[in-house]
Amino acid sequence: MYQRFYGLTEMPFNITPDPKFLYLSPTHQEALQHLKYGVQEKKGFILLIGEVGCGKTTLCRRFLNELDPARYDTALVLNTHITEGEMLRAILSELGETPVASGQHDLVAQINRTLLHRIERGRDIVLVIDEAQNLSFEVLEQIRLLSNLETDKQKLLQIVLIGQPELKKMLAQDRLRQLRQRILVNSELRPLALRDTIHYVQHRLTLAGASGRPYFTTAALRSLHRFSRGIPRVINNVCDKALLSAFVRDSDEVNYWDVRRAIKEVSSLA
Repeated sequence: MYQRFYGLTEMPFNITPDPKFLYLSPTHQEALQHLKYGVQEKKGFILLIGEVGCGKTTLCRRFLNELDPARYDTALVLNTHITEGEMLRAILSELGETPVASGQHDLVAQINRTLLHRIERGRDIVLVIDEAQNLSFEVLEQIRLLSNLETDKQKLLQIVLIGQPELKKMLAQDRLRQLRQRILVNSELRPLALRDTIHYVQHRLTLAGASGRPYFTTAALRSLHRFSRGIPRVINNVCDKALLSAFVRDSDEVNYWDVRRAIKEVSSLA
């Protein structure tokens, strides 16, 4: 609705995980480098933790996009309310293979054959599991067992676990100590500071084609940061509604009151 009025090429504050719009704050930059390092150095298990809405999935997609397709085969599992067998079949499907076995033992054997064949062809395989805090103990144990697949020289599978802080608490359990001990690279996304919130808003507006209009006042940005606590998804929700408020006023300026109206609307939906 306001896109044409402001001359934007696309909507700047959609909440879809589009890696094009990823803003690399210091904490996001650090997390991305940790992911790359862990995979390039074949560390086996890599962990990324972050609060809801902090940009974990967007960062994950940016990470996958930056892996060299001539070298890496990737599997991305998004549905984590699954059984051990469903996880194994999902991994095979994501790798472009048709699961031909029914039992877990045979599925693991098929995965092993697939990985060995690809390693022999000079490929590296990366498994990314998003929303990993939803995994059951049994599925996490199955994933740990997959990490045992190896040749004399290297692991067959690099595994990235991405989840909310609850995942960190799960991994602290004594029964998951074997898995916890295998995590050699871990990183945690933190909310944006005020300065980064300001840069984040301008970053998304610029990528959406803004050239000086619309613009957020200092008071509006401070109010936005206080309410959102630096969580990108909340920032997007508020900014989208604040822009609509400014559009209704036929104004290029998004002011404090536009943000306050947006916050009231977002709060009513929480």
